[in-house]
Parts: sequence; structure tokens; C-alpha cells
Amino acid sequence: MNPTVTAPRPLLRKVRPPSGFAALDLRELWAYRDLLVTLATRDVMLRYRQTALGVAWVLLQPLVGAGLLAFVFGKVAGLDSGTGTNYFLLTFAGQLFFALFSGILTKSSGSLVGNTGLVSKVYFPRLALPLSTIASSLLDFVVGFVVLVPLLFILGSGVGWGLLTLPLWLLLAALMAIGWGLICAALMVSYRDVAYILPVVVSFLNLGSPVGWQLSRVPREWLTPYLLVNPMAILLEGFRWSVTGRGAYPLAPGFVLYAALVAFGVFVGGALVFRSLERRFADVI
Repeated sequence: MNPTVTAPRPLLRKVRPPSGFAALDLRELWAYRDLLVTLATRDVMLRYRQTALGVAWVLLQPLVGAGLLAFVFGKVAGLDSGTGTNYFLLTFAGQLFFALFSGILTKSSGSLVGNTGLVSKVYFPRLALPLSTIASSLLDFVVGFVVLVPLLFILGSGVGWGLLTLPLWLLLAALMAIGWGLICAALMVSYRDVAYILPVVVSFLNLGSPVGWQLSRVPREWLTPYLLVNPMAILLEGFRWSVTGRGAYPLAPGFVLYAALVAFGVFVGGALVFRSLERRFADVI
């Protein structure tokens, strides 16, 4: 008697929305890595589509911004004395670094609302949408950095060994930006007011961070409380030191460690908040 041959049962996957502060499913995100690459490529391709100047906008924005800051803070306010390096170079480096932070934060915060059709009709790890926006901001930074390097030799003293620490500052700034971006993206699904509040907050953060001025201008008794409130200033000064080697305030290692812990904490907290609200995205958006 032949044994009964049964057809293989189809593989079924049950999709259940996470409840509470669910742990990040990195294995699922890795399984959808092709989608993540596709979304990132699409964001890069559409970045300057149908624009007259195209990629030139990547250079014009920080160059014009650095020129205005150098004139206002350097010449009008007289802060360019005693810097040890060209003031335009300092402001351009600050603008370039802050543009990376604000670009990731702004794009990731609007990634869900900007892809309503995908979120409401197709299942995939929603975390892929905000993470895919990092590529275009990094590309903008690379283009601007290509211009910064010759300026370091023309207006400054070239590059030094501090350039080896550059990936550290970029990583910490990206983690902090995407962490806040995940929180804003999750909240923007239910509260579109975030889209109007965020640009104002970013503008105030730009003025409140040492982009056009230096930490050495802050009174010593105010410096520690200020750095504890705005760890972005620590990362910005660290980046400025890594590329120019001069003109940056000598920060204690404790402040750098504090900024690193805040960056990782914001990223983890943002991911947990995003996951806890993810189950409502498709219904509310």
C-alpha cells in the first residue's frame, strides 16, 4: 500500500500590528532591504528633478548662507577677530554640517505623510520610509564637502589628522537627526501641526547653534548649561575642528561622551516611539 501523498501547505504569514513599545524587528527590515534601496534611490533621483540649476542648489544654499553669516556675525558683529582661521571657512563648515542634520530631520519627519498611498495600502516595515531619506542628505553633504576640501587649502591650512574623526561626528549627527525625525514622523500622522512647527524649531536651532559664531564667545559660566541643553553644538564644534583643525572651542572629552550618549538615546527613543504608534498609521493617515 502506497503512502498517501499530501500536497505541501502554502506558507502563510500573519501580519499583526505591534502593541506598546515593541522591539525593533531588524530581521524584517533586512528582509526588505531591496525596498529600502529603491526608496532611497527614488528620493535621490527626484531630489532636483525639473529644476533649472539641478545639483547646483546643493552648493548655492550653504555657500550663500555661509556668506551671509560671515558678513553678519564676522563683519557687522565683529566676531571674526581672534578666530585663527578664515571666518567664511568656519561658517561654511558649520552650514554644511547643520544642513546634513536639518535635511535628515526634515525629510524623515515628512516621509510617512508624503507616501500616504504606500502606508495605507501596502504592507512593509514603515521604518524603511524615514530611513530611506538619509541617502539624499548624505549625498548633498558629500557634494558640499567636495567644495569644502579645496577651500581648506585656499583659505585655511589644509587638512590634518583630525579628519580621521569625521565619520564619528557624521554618525552621531545622523543618529540624532533620524531619532527626532522618527518621533516627528509618527506624530505628524495624527497631528499635521508638526509640519508647521518643525521648520520654526529648526530655524531657532540654527541660530542657537554655533553655525555662524563660536563657543568661545559664550561666557564661561553659561557654557556648561548651554552644552547640556544643546548637544548639537558639541557635535558641530567637533566637526569644525576635524575639518579645519583650528577655530573650534577645545571641548572636554566628557562633553563629547555626553553628546554621543544623547545621540544614541534619541535614536533608540525615536525608534521605540515610532514602533509604538506604527499600528495606527494606516488607519489615521
